[in-house]
Amino acid sequence: MKLAIASDLSGFPLAREIVKHVKENHPEIVIVDFGIDSADAPLPYFVQAPKVARAVQSGEAEKGVLVCGTGQGMAIVANKHKGVYACVVDDLFSGERAKIVNNANVITLGGWITAPFLGTQIVDAWLAMSFTQKMEFKKDFLTNAFNKVVEIEAEQFK
Repeated sequence: MKLAIASDLSGFPLAREIVKHVKENHPEIVIVDFGIDSADAPLPYFVQAPKVARAVQSGEAEKGVLVCGTGQGMAIVANKHKGVYACVVDDLFSGERAKIVNNANVITLGGWITAPFLGTQIVDAWLAMSFTQKMEFKKDFLTNAFNKVVEIEAEQFK
């Protein structure tokens, strides 16, 4: 599996820890790293988020992680791309549910909010889940809901 990742300056420290963690603990995952490369060469969230969103759109990566100060700016920009379903996640529960309930193929985290130890656990939790897992009793509802989201997306992205 390929995982795309990018950050702005506010998310840079957390993003570096996530990359390091994934490389050390998930050798089966290939990181597609869109940077930033250092705190001395920052790029804003609205430049970085499209890189991951386009990688997911094109199939260059199956999933993506974006990190800015709060995760919110990255999510807004990523969700402007057809086929990208980005959720802001701040804890393990929301990380899991982003995939289980919303079928998120991108998660966004806040470098000002989330400590590196927790951030890596959130990524692990999200990566470990599949759509409707742990909520099989609502599988039909969740599948139908996601299909409605895709329909709305098709209407809006004409």
